Amino acid sequence: GLAASAISDLLYRASGLLGVSGVSGDMRELLASKSPDAAEAVDLFVYRVCRELGSLAAALGGVDLLVFTAGIGEHAPQIRRSVCDGAAWLGIEIDDAANTSGKPLISTPRSRVSVWVIATDEDLMIARHVSALLAG
Repeated sequence: GLAASAISDLLYRASGLLGVSGVSGDMRELLASKSPDAAEAVDLFVYRVCRELGSLAAALGGVDLLVFTAGIGEHAPQIRRSVCDGAAWLGIEIDDAANTSGKPLISTPRSRVSVWVIATDEDLMIARHVSALLAG
């Protein structure tokens, strides 16, 4: 069998996007790569996001608002475009200029779903949680 450290390395460092692509676990590197395996990893990522979005839309009876956030959501307009294309059946329509220019609202006025890009402030959230824990 594998040692615990080898299992940890496999799960936390060699799986996910890196495991699929063999190139990198960093979406920026995958998007810049010419490797067909990198493209496959990106396509799989988008497929999985669209699949989960579809599942949630079905469970909720529709979607009013879609928010992209954190590393990939904030910084990868290509991924946002691909996800929104995959979810066009929900009435999602995004403005390419807004999507690539850093504007927070990226859906068109005709879109049935409002689509936003919202920056994450992880340091602030950690500070709030620590403060709450210390306050008891």
